[in-house]
Amino acid sequence: MGKGMVVVDVDRCKGCGLCIHVCPVDILTLSPDIFNAKGYHPVMVTDMDECIGCAACAIICPDVVFTVYRRKRQPKAAPAPA
Repeated sequence: MGKGMVVVDVDRCKGCGLCIHVCPVDILTLSPDIFNAKGYHPVMVTDMDECIGCAACAIICPDVVFTVYRRKRQPKAAPAPA
């Protein structure tokens, strides 16, 4: 399970594909069947469980279509007293 989650604003996406090339876990692709309000094939996430929350997609996107969330680290459990 990944450490992050990405939300795509589909109607803002122009389908440039820049995000697809920078995603280190290859979970982004252009939708072959869906068109957005602008008439473009928007980007979609293929496997959200693999998202590591790196935000490379959000950094490179010229249209600011991504919102990236990261899961908080879980504190390590203290060892049980002996």
